[in-house]
Amino acid sequence: MPPLRLRPSARGIILDEDDRILLCRFQFARDGRAVVVWATPGGGVEPGESLLAALRRELMEEVGLEIQDEPPHVWHEEIVRAGHAAGYDGVTNDYFLVRVPAFTPRGTLTDEQLAAENVTGLRWWALADIAGYQGSDLFGPRDLGALLEALLRDGRPSEPVRLGR
Repeated sequence: MPPLRLRPSARGIILDEDDRILLCRFQFARDGRAVVVWATPGGGVEPGESLLAALRRELMEEVGLEIQDEPPHVWHEEIVRAGHAAGYDGVTNDYFLVRVPAFTPRGTLTDEQLAAENVTGLRWWALADIAGYQGSDLFGPRDLGALLEALLRDGRPSEPVRLGR
C-alpha cells in the first residue's frame, strides 16, 4: 500500500481576553446538502512554506491578524478521509495558540475570495456557547468544546496533544 498523502495545514486557536475563540464559518456541499462547520482560521501549507509562515499568511488573509512571535503548538490532528482535500488522502492540522485583545476580524481576502475557500462568516464564540450548542452546524475539530475547556483549564501542553486518538 502506498504511503498516505496528507495535506499539511496550520490553524490558529485565536483567544481574546475573555477566552472567546474566533471561528470561521465554512459551508460545503456534501451529498447534495449544505454542511456548515465552524473551525479555527488557517489553511494549507504551500510547498516550501513552514507551518508558522503558513499560519501567519492564513491569519492575515482570513481574519486580518498579524502575528510576530512564535505561538505555542498545542494540538496535532490527522484526518484520513478521501475527498477531504482534493488530490490528497486527508489532512494534518497543526493548531497554534494565539492570545490577542478582541478585534473586529477582516482579512486581506475579498468576500469573493473567502467564498471561493468556503468561508462564509466569522464569529467570536464563548466556551459555554460551543458546549451548549444545539443546532445542526458542526465544529472542527468535532470535540472543540472539550478540547478548548481542557486548554483553558490546564494551560498549554508541553508538547502538542494528538487529537482523535
